[in-house]
Amino acid sequence: MSGFKLQRGDRLVLATHNKGKLDEFRDMLADFGLDIVSAGELGLPEPEETGTSFVENARLKAHAVAKATGQIALSDDSGIAVDALDGAPGVYTADWAGVPRNFQMAMQKVQDLLIEKGATAPDQRKAQFNAVLCLARPDGTDMIFEGISPGTLVWPPVGERGHGYDPMFMPDGHQKTFGQMSAEEKHAWAPGREGLSHRARAFSKFVRDVL
Repeated sequence: MSGFKLQRGDRLVLATHNKGKLDEFRDMLADFGLDIVSAGELGLPEPEETGTSFVENARLKAHAVAKATGQIALSDDSGIAVDALDGAPGVYTADWAGVPRNFQMAMQKVQDLLIEKGATAPDQRKAQFNAVLCLARPDGTDMIFEGISPGTLVWPPVGERGHGYDPMFMPDGHQKTFGQMSAEEKHAWAPGREGLSHRARAFSKFVRDVL
């Protein structure tokens, strides 16, 4: 799939049922003139995420949607990996929030585990957000784009913006959490500038290679 390019007017199916992710992608893709629809809006079932890595789960989701629709699909698998918790929750980031999703509960779980480990100082509370994008075609080919945003976990959570674990994650070099940042602050990117969030950094590679 090397050299593959999307053109203005092309349909791109976002392989997500997560409104937060959908809103972020629509913001980032707004200037490219693509016809964007989500798997949720099409009423497609959510595939079971059985992968043990972000790449495996991203591929699983994108190919399921590309096959079901006969269209080009873009998936995202992302999560937070906490150093003191040996990389957990990782691919189980959303699972820690239960069903229905309760990220206040998930953030409290992370905090409780960090306290159990005695991880109270900032240098003991390092974490990174990871994002993997997979662009899949109905013929089974794909492209992978990865982004990482390192930071520190704060407590109590601060900010009402973003989603998921954003209110407890302060990216390196900043004094605000993702939960305090506007979408523009968190995701802003430009050619030659990778952006701040994990998703923006993966997205900048996607734009460079595909748009």
